[in-house]
Amino acid sequence: MTSTGIRLHAPAPGWSIAADVVVVGSGVAGLTAALRCEAAGLRTVVVTKARLDDGSTRWAQGGIAAALGEGDSPAQHLDDTLVAGAGLCDEEAVRILVTEGPDAVRRLISTGAHFDTDDEGDIQLTREGGHHRRRIAHAGGDATGAEVSRALVEAVHARGLRTVENALVLDLLTDADGRTAGVTLHVMGEGQHDGVGAVHAPAVVLATGGMGQVFSATTNPSVSTGDGVALALRAGAEVSDLEFVQFHPTVLFLGADAEGQQPLVSEAVRGEGAHLVDGDGVRFMLGQHELAELAPRDIVAKAIMRRMQEQDAGHMFLDARHFGAAMWEHRFPTILAACRAHGIDPVTEPIPVAPAAHYASGGVRTDSRGRTTVPGLYACGEVACTGVHGANRLASNSLLEGLVYAERIAADIAASRAEHGLPAREPAPVGRPGRPAHPLLGPEARFAIQRIMTDGAGVLRSDESLAKAADQLRRLDTEARDTLGENGKTAEPGVDTWEATNLLSVARVLVAAARVREETRGCHWREDRPDRDDATWRRHIVVRLNPDRTLAVRTTDTADFPPTRQHRPQEQ
Repeated sequence: MTSTGIRLHAPAPGWSIAADVVVVGSGVAGLTAALRCEAAGLRTVVVTKARLDDGSTRWAQGGIAAALGEGDSPAQHLDDTLVAGAGLCDEEAVRILVTEGPDAVRRLISTGAHFDTDDEGDIQLTREGGHHRRRIAHAGGDATGAEVSRALVEAVHARGLRTVENALVLDLLTDADGRTAGVTLHVMGEGQHDGVGAVHAPAVVLATGGMGQVFSATTNPSVSTGDGVALALRAGAEVSDLEFVQFHPTVLFLGADAEGQQPLVSEAVRGEGAHLVDGDGVRFMLGQHELAELAPRDIVAKAIMRRMQEQDAGHMFLDARHFGAAMWEHRFPTILAACRAHGIDPVTEPIPVAPAAHYASGGVRTDSRGRTTVPGLYACGEVACTGVHGANRLASNSLLEGLVYAERIAADIAASRAEHGLPAREPAPVGRPGRPAHPLLGPEARFAIQRIMTDGAGVLRSDESLAKAADQLRRLDTEARDTLGENGKTAEPGVDTWEATNLLSVARVLVAAARVREETRGCHWREDRPDRDDATWRRHIVVRLNPDRTLAVRTTDTADFPPTRQHRPQEQ
């Protein structure tokens, strides 16, 4: 379905519309940015690959972390975030998050989001891993993301924002000076490939979410194919910290061969007192960390993997039988239903769990106002690397980051217009592309990439596994380029080919960064380099795409965020 004025079924080739801002993505970050831009008087268009409510936001179970409770403070929230980030957070970015976060949550409530409250009408707060206080606001028990998405989508419709659904963003448009001028789109019709057009705008906000589909098993929906990071790379933007992919420790285990999106068992279940146990019923997190099951996610995921290796087991167990039926049905109805749908009853038996790809802590490199290294291009939410998460995201900071930095982006765009005015750009015709200048992969490559990345760059990594993955990805890329060079053709430019190509782009960068970082830190676990090395590696790894499609890789200080000093790149 569409909202305002844009037909989604095979529009004529070359259609285009003009705006002040185009927001790509419809999760918490994208819709917050769009609503704030619209409120500032900016002509705003929202573009999303599926429906407005189909992104990762609606799958978020735990909640939003903010210092809202009595006795809590932004300073305490900052400390917990810095500890989880394992020395790589940008402290100023975190300070912005935790200081502006409480008011951002209150504005979300005023937009229409309803959080769970106690008998006195105060917001109920719970704990999750890495938090020393109860500061997680939740909705519908374990359906926070769905409620946040509902409220924002309703606000978008109520305010009449122009939206284009079922549209994959292909590439950034720039003017003669290299400034952002809009985006090209592929609108998905009934199996047709002529729905290509553009939104012309001097400001583009990427809020496309994550890249979890680069691995075989993930908590991410099928649309999370790294499209925003890939687009930014093709546009010449820098990306940072892509090696830090968080594997959620407790994902419902559906079998060793399970692929695609897997049901998440929220950290809030452990926050309410569930225990991790092995096949013998032993609580193996005791003694591993002062917070036991509520340790930061990387620590819990590693402990689960170690015990799985020791016992040659495919999973561990999460035991919450002591909750009782009433608590399960009231507090965690979504998780209860998902478990029962797969033949498991958490009320009477432990839940089989194992780590799966969950969240990308890195992404398109931005400053504190969401600006990337390409003028006019912004990024927020999971697609961005603001410096908040460092080497490992603290639980429930993701929705908060989307809120806070989306608002900062809207404020920056509005301020720029007030100071300089936004240049008027007449829409130029966009014809149907014959063949892209760069090769596209066939859709079947998606599954090959997922297998390569799971085997070589998953929870456990080593120089050997990463080198093998890099070689296999290079062969996929070379084969596509050779095909293009031999006969001038590439895969038919449909949505599935673009998604496979985007996955290859982010996979190449992730593996390159993971090979460079010769240490274990946060959610980057090198079996051959098991120690954290602050003397050498308390640095960020920054990657950009060269014109010949090789990767330029450099490292930069934690104090250098965004970068001000250049370092000699290593060609990959």
